[in-house]
Amino acid sequence: QVQLVESGGDLVQPGRSLRVSCAASGFFFSSAYMNWVRQAPGKGLEWVSTINPNGAITNYADSVKGRFTISRDNAKNTLYLQMNSLKPEDTALYYCTRGFRSLSTLGQGTQVTVAS
Repeated sequence: QVQLVESGGDLVQPGRSLRVSCAASGFFFSSAYMNWVRQAPGKGLEWVSTINPNGAITNYADSVKGRFTISRDNAKNTLYLQMNSLKPEDTALYYCTRGFRSLSTLGQGTQVTVAS
């Protein structure tokens, strides 16, 4: 049974940093492309970033490029998203997904709120 459990979301001030995590199980994590996607209040799902199975290749949406870093620890079956210089428009429910640029969410997501 495939499971993706996101964690680490919080309320942070603009300009601060936060790292969210995704614990994966039920599939060969080290062989899978993984992504972060997000859903802002009242909006649809937005692709944020993708990482290839060995972590050597990453892609980012223009809205987060230069501020966010996706990474993975295949030994721990865990995906990360380091978010720096956070902006109010980054406020969203963040999900990890499996498969190249997939928007198919499985977990409950983790809420990131950027506000003063």
